[in-house]
Amino acid sequence: MSKLRSFFGPSKDEIWEQITADIGGEFIDGGFWDENVVVYKHGEWQIVLDTCTVTVSTGSTTTATTYTRMRAPFINKDGLYFNISHEGFFSSIGKFFGMQDIEIGDPFFDEQFLIKGNSPEKVKLLFADARIRELCQRLPEIHLWIKDDEGLFGTDFPEGVDELHFECAGVITETALLKSLFGLFCLILERLVQIDSAYEDDPKITLK
Repeated sequence: MSKLRSFFGPSKDEIWEQITADIGGEFIDGGFWDENVVVYKHGEWQIVLDTCTVTVSTGSTTTATTYTRMRAPFINKDGLYFNISHEGFFSSIGKFFGMQDIEIGDPFFDEQFLIKGNSPEKVKLLFADARIRELCQRLPEIHLWIKDDEGLFGTDFPEGVDELHFECAGVITETALLKSLFGLFCLILERLVQIDSAYEDDPKITLK
């Protein structure tokens, strides 16, 4: 073991490789230019964990922020959209879609999270699953939503295919949090099928 590793602990890639082995996924080395990626297959869905860096320039100041993100394309059966974040987190996406604030009827959960959606009935059904609420509460920061595409530089989605998308500032290296995040995605995708808002079919999308 090197002195640096002994002092700082395992690197992000070492932790992510171990997570990949633990969950039975695939670790893809992006090489020098691209980010390393963890891919996990759950049924016909492909769940992708990676990082991305967003650079913002304001006048003479340039700020670069690295985000941990998780993505999973799926066939959206009824056009459901929702957006959940911790209370107080500004959500421009929710405002863009004109989504309304939704309380699911769990006072403790409703106090912690801001939920927006275009179908209150379906969103309440989705978060009626106690396991989904529990995993959301395990994450110290959450911004999770359904988006209709990946924008100008992302993967092109065919009609009817949307993406379950999570991101938070910083690089997550806590093993328990990463496993909770994969578990949350699996549960939400399954629950979307149960409430008749998604198909189990392969969306036939390979994310960039």
